Amino acid sequence: MEGSPRAHGMYYRCPARTLAPGSRALESHPPAVYLREDPIRDAVNGWIGHLFDRDSVERTVTALVASQDNPEAGTPGREMCKRRLADAETRLRRLQEAIASGVDPVALVDVINEAQRERAAARAELERAPVPNLLTDAEVYAMIDSLGDVGAALSEAKRDSLANLYTGINLHVLYEPREKVTDVSLRLGRRVNSAGVRGGNRTQVRRIPAQGGCSCG
Repeated sequence: MEGSPRAHGMYYRCPARTLAPGSRALESHPPAVYLREDPIRDAVNGWIGHLFDRDSVERTVTALVASQDNPEAGTPGREMCKRRLADAETRLRRLQEAIASGVDPVALVDVINEAQRERAAARAELERAPVPNLLTDAEVYAMIDSLGDVGAALSEAKRDSLANLYTGINLHVLYEPREKVTDVSLRLGRRVNSAGVRGGNRTQVRRIPAQGGCSCG
């Protein structure tokens, strides 16, 4: 999604035209989806503040450590590769069905080759994607300490402070336009860099109603 400022607030916009041709998401994606920032931001900040306050941080650490039961599950890099692989295979299957129904194969050579290249690249990347090592309670506590004063970052509500915090916890927000809800998750990992956190574990997903979201035809 991309930022889309309006006179009455900031929105996140996802136009269907930005999706890859043949993507499975296009089957149900409206022409444009708009999600207002402030109700999501306030709900997310409230959730984060609760997770890391003194009364809840022990439960948060327990949940993060327990989420490592299947270290491959939920790893952002691996999940993205799996989605790309599934998308490429779906496109190839549809192209094969088109040929079977009578479409001239010559007309589809370029798109078939492109889908095959994407499938091969996704498979290779999936094989190289690292599986995170399991973290201990002490390591998770140390990572939380490295985030600094979470409460201060949330109360100040400065964009730079919030951006650093969201990066530090690798915050993910997935909006479901038909249900008008957002699924929010966070992850702590062993290595922090400018691109976020790699490897590690995540909390349970929090589902938040998105009153500010809309699908526009």
